Amino acid sequence: MAELWISNSHAKINLGLNVLERLDNGYHTIETGFCFIEWNDRFEVKHAPRMELVMSDEKIPVDDSNLIVKAIKLLQQEAGLKDEFYIEVEKNIPAGAGLGGGSSNAATTLRMMNKIANLGLNEHDLMELGRKLGADVPFFIKGKPGFATGIGEEIEELDIQPDAWVVTVFPDIESSTAEAYQFCEPNPEPEFSLKNVLLDEEPEEWRYLLMNQLEPAVFPRHHLVGNLKDQLYEFGADYASMSGSGSSVFGVFQQDFVAINAYESFHKLGFPANLTRPKFEPDTGIYVKEE
Repeated sequence: MAELWISNSHAKINLGLNVLERLDNGYHTIETGFCFIEWNDRFEVKHAPRMELVMSDEKIPVDDSNLIVKAIKLLQQEAGLKDEFYIEVEKNIPAGAGLGGGSSNAATTLRMMNKIANLGLNEHDLMELGRKLGADVPFFIKGKPGFATGIGEEIEELDIQPDAWVVTVFPDIESSTAEAYQFCEPNPEPEFSLKNVLLDEEPEEWRYLLMNQLEPAVFPRHHLVGNLKDQLYEFGADYASMSGSGSSVFGVFQQDFVAINAYESFHKLGFPANLTRPKFEPDTGIYVKEE
């Protein structure tokens, strides 16, 4: 009987995002808090005669532009991966949403292939490989909330997972990361220490101290994103923000019934949405079952 390997690939949100400097190579130095939400893609992997990737969302290409394919090729080149697999991904995290779905998928691919093919890579090895695929891939390898600096690749593990409900809403439009950074105004000296705010202040204070510096670049181009942020506050969020370069927005709620009402209201309006429990910890386990 063939073994079927299963794992979940979770999304992230950004708690604050400061763009500090525009570098000559086109990248930007940033600082941001990364934490997890319960929105996830599901991976099913089994050995096969040849490598094949199937995505439940047929709009997502399965060619060399897909980070899952890039992760496999990287392992073939640098870690001696020779096994062939059939990989099926149930895609729930929206693309172009600022939720890190592609990077999370790359990290899950690295972890699963390493385990199933017995490549013998440790966490540090996987994180080094992940860096070659994207700045935030190491964060997803680690599977713990953290504070990111540099171009987003330097990650310090930090206990900043909100002890509150988080409602995340996708406005069903893709926001261009390149465009968001192109039109943002870097600020090398933020007024407040982002790390200190996340560690020391309660979420109801965040709206005055914590900002995503890409919002002023995105909201004028995608009015709906800003409108959804306003709506989260109207529903009773203690704090609301865009995640990453958008287009998803999220609200942090202390009371479960207020959060559930907001979540259900967005669903009724036809927006993809997610409800995350307080102090959520992602399950990054890789499980096997006999087919």
